[in-house]
Amino acid sequence: MPLYLIERNFAEQLEVSPEAAAGITRINDDLGVRWLYSFLSADKKKTYCLYEAPSAELIREAAQRNGLPADVVIEVSELRPPPLFGGLAPG
Repeated sequence: MPLYLIERNFAEQLEVSPEAAAGITRINDDLGVRWLYSFLSADKKKTYCLYEAPSAELIREAAQRNGLPADVVIEVSELRPPPLFGGLAPG
């Protein structure tokens, strides 16, 4: 399934309760969108979220239904650095 990075900008500092997060997940599930994780900026006014979804359009629809901004939605691919020392800790 394609991966998407979503940038969200908020006017006020973001505080997300467990109940609000569960509500977001329920709406996303209805659309086949999966929230993997998010990064919150130091000022708590911007998030960068990683999602799996069939399309960017469904990401935007889920955001609209959840009352969330989706200022930038871009498809991304995963790239990880190779393991150091053959995957073993040095020492």
